[in-house]
Amino acid sequence: MKQINKIYINGEFVTPNGTETFDLINPTNNEKTGEVVLGNEVDTRMAIAAAKKAFTAFSKTTKEERISLLQKLHKAVSKREDELVSVMVNEYGGTLQFCRMSVQNAISAFTTTITTLESYDFEKTVGHSKIRFESLGVVGIITPWNASNSFICNKLATAIAAGCTAVIKPSEMSAAQTQLLTECFHEAGLPAGIFNIVNGLGNVVGAEITQHPDIAKISFTGSTLTGKAIAKGAVDTMKRVTLELGGKSPNIILEDADLEKAIPMAVFGAYMNNGQACIAPTRLLVPQNRLNEVNELAKKAAEQVKVGNPNEADTLVGPMVSTKQFERVQSYIRLGQEEGATLLAGGEGKPEGLESGNFVKATIFTNVRNDMRIAQEEIFGPVLSIIPYNNEEEAVAIANDTTYGLAAYISSSDKEHAERIAAQIDAGRICINGFSHDPYAPFGGFKQSGIGREYGVFGLEAYLEPKTILA
Repeated sequence: MKQINKIYINGEFVTPNGTETFDLINPTNNEKTGEVVLGNEVDTRMAIAAAKKAFTAFSKTTKEERISLLQKLHKAVSKREDELVSVMVNEYGGTLQFCRMSVQNAISAFTTTITTLESYDFEKTVGHSKIRFESLGVVGIITPWNASNSFICNKLATAIAAGCTAVIKPSEMSAAQTQLLTECFHEAGLPAGIFNIVNGLGNVVGAEITQHPDIAKISFTGSTLTGKAIAKGAVDTMKRVTLELGGKSPNIILEDADLEKAIPMAVFGAYMNNGQACIAPTRLLVPQNRLNEVNELAKKAAEQVKVGNPNEADTLVGPMVSTKQFERVQSYIRLGQEEGATLLAGGEGKPEGLESGNFVKATIFTNVRNDMRIAQEEIFGPVLSIIPYNNEEEAVAIANDTTYGLAAYISSSDKEHAERIAAQIDAGRICINGFSHDPYAPFGGFKQSGIGREYGVFGLEAYLEPKTILA
């Protein structure tokens, strides 16, 4: 049984003032694997004070000094790559293939940030004025349980590049992953106070970060509901915010697409990270006149999806992160049937032989209307909705008929055709003919999928305040 009873403040592992504990449960079998002691408001204030003290000197460091720190972090995290993958699979239930990719993203966050920093000029001339881009201050970093370490590494790397210090509140459900990552960060030997990590609940540690006047900015990834609460709380002290929130991403299959290739890819993509991904393409928009063909291909693809032990290399869908999340997904599968959608694959209940864990069948609904709740609400599980359209104008209208706007996907045999459609879609990132990531391009959402952007220069400048000097 793993006991996590330390937090990280001012360069040291310390015993928290908080005494409340949180059970860590393996989602594959629902057995308790450990517990974490949660920090409280006092711990959070101590972490903020340490970060504030460190900021005075750190904000004056050179670009070269910050690059050196990022290189140390990269080296320390890289050394424990296999352990980071293993703890993620076992604690969270992410599949081996997904966790390997996620940890690679965590490691590469430091090198891509170094590349961005190397070419960035903190002083520019605009008109007849000098513009200085200065470090904002202490940053509150709040991360979710899906791909926790990747989020932490990217946000912290960007904060360091900008000369900001940080207080990090990871998800309490990712405590084992956070513990290992913190050990990596500690080994890197950064000056005390540059980063501080406090395990704790959102309504305790997260709330203190949100309202504390010495926090200059919050970078949050998580649900739209929580993001709204953070934005409301942050405005009292005029904190800058970057909010990467939920999504209900459309995947538009155009008439000229190769269905044999596009449909299986669409099904597998919808199930990325066990379906627990904000960018997952969970609305599949297809031509009405090809719906029967799509249904046949989609059902065949779903039957090939292995739901099971996340430690096995060929598993595509592991368990939901918790019993609560499992029940949430089950409720949406029932709702889809009640709303009149056609159940094409999967359905309620657990796959045979996987009754002890939080496993959900790879589920597809077809003949879905976009006004159904399963098409409008973020389910966060392996549930795909197939929505037919009559023409491209209607496809664009359906794609944009959502409160979200994080990501979108388009398949076509004609790239220029796909790009013309992409120009009409309200989403922060659009992939054509597949799934790709560019760590230098801005990432973030339209509408209720968030505020601000991460990655590259766009992400870096979110941690900086421009100052105009006229002479």
